[in-house]
Amino acid sequence: MIETSTGLILRTRPLTDTSLIIHWLTGDLGRLATVAKGARRPKSPFAGKLDLFYLARFSFQRSRRSELHQLREVDLQETHAALRRDVQALQQASYCAALVEQTTETETPVPAIYTLMTGVLEQLRRHEPQAQTVPAFEMKLLAELGLQPDLDKEKLKPDLKQILRLLHEGDWAKVSRLKLLPAQMVALNRFLGGFMVYHLGKVPAGRDRAMG
Repeated sequence: MIETSTGLILRTRPLTDTSLIIHWLTGDLGRLATVAKGARRPKSPFAGKLDLFYLARFSFQRSRRSELHQLREVDLQETHAALRRDVQALQQASYCAALVEQTTETETPVPAIYTLMTGVLEQLRRHEPQAQTVPAFEMKLLAELGLQPDLDKEKLKPDLKQILRLLHEGDWAKVSRLKLLPAQMVALNRFLGGFMVYHLGKVPAGRDRAMG
């Protein structure tokens, strides 16, 4: 049975000398993994189409025996090339992807989280990396998971509560205009880091680098 979807590539890794495993994030099918047979050959039809954070329309044949399906065709739509020209932007995107992988189950539809991930990549494509991008993504993801902090009950300074509400509720345009003092950024990172460790058990490696 051939299925199609549109997805972001969250991760790739070699399977054999000639094949790759591609981990996708889609809105309708959730996270899923496919094998791209022959993708590492120079004349492969997949050549130039499978890399980190590429957005593509793809088709695959579902496996009956495992969660590793066979990739059939890829129609590349966006490469997010700007991420490859800025190390900080790539670190932020990679951390966000790792957090999504940690907090979602395979093959479970996550349309809102897919939209959130594509949104932060578009933000990083249009703007230079900003300190508030990562905590904004964390707040928005926590809200989608039903784990957002109850700011009416948290013992935080009023300015920090106001910042957290904006990061949660504001669109990326509003987030990008936010100006934070160094002390506010430290307090924000400390609170969210501790909150996520408590509720998620851990945070992915690379959070400090992503925060800059």
